Amino acid sequence: MSDATPLTCALPARLRRPRQRAARHGILALALLAAILVAAPLLPEEALSINAAARALPPQPAHPLGTDMLGRDITARTLAALAQSVQVGLLAAGASTLVAVALGLAATFGRIADHAVGALTELALGLPHFVLLIMIAFAMGGGTTGVIVAVALTHWPRLARVLRHEAQTVAASEYVAISRGLGRSRLWVARHHLAPQLVPQIVAGFIVIFPHAILHEAGLSFIGLGIEPHLPSIGVMLSESLREIMAGHWWVAAAPGLGLMLVALAFERFGEALRQLSDPAGGTA
Repeated sequence: MSDATPLTCALPARLRRPRQRAARHGILALALLAAILVAAPLLPEEALSINAAARALPPQPAHPLGTDMLGRDITARTLAALAQSVQVGLLAAGASTLVAVALGLAATFGRIADHAVGALTELALGLPHFVLLIMIAFAMGGGTTGVIVAVALTHWPRLARVLRHEAQTVAASEYVAISRGLGRSRLWVARHHLAPQLVPQIVAGFIVIFPHAILHEAGLSFIGLGIEPHLPSIGVMLSESLREIMAGHWWVAAAPGLGLMLVALAFERFGEALRQLSDPAGGTA
């Protein structure tokens, strides 16, 4: 046997299998998201345009998922809407994660800052979540910008609480005390010592926020406070499908609903895959 046996090979098969399965799930989730983002710009313009001659067609070879009451191809429209949701979700989740990181690091800048961040976090957690989303989106006038701002300002509290605790733990370590004893500023310590140690929690927090962001974007669009109506949106498609279902056109709601669920579950599995891959025991604890 070689002396340079990799760690993964040294693990028992019972521990290797969950890690291998998690890696496959993560790769498939990323491949799905990449395929959506790549395919959406390649869609033909006519597939997204109104076509009175192809109104309310059921699934068929020319239109695998059928058409809506305006003759637009549901397959193309669902892909375009999912790409829009993914882009909005990435921006909103990224902005919300940055807010959480800033507050988590700010909590190490003295007792007053720590109490202020803690009080703000608990206050935000105590507010009705979706009601706050609606109020912020309404105040912003709706639209894509309103959705991003609303999600960014409502999804940071739980991650901020985790980062605050982790940052305080790192700040109490000996090497941080030595750095401060050498005259390093709190900002330098936060940038060079605290932030690198928080990367796993930051990545995990972003992954948790992302599916919530796209689901809440769809919810806001469903009630008319989300993405602009002329743009493809899962929420708008589901809202329009309420009338179609009553007429027996079930396929109008099936495609966007299943597509949204698939993307949310795929990214949730990606997060679980990262957790298992980062677990030394292979996720079997």
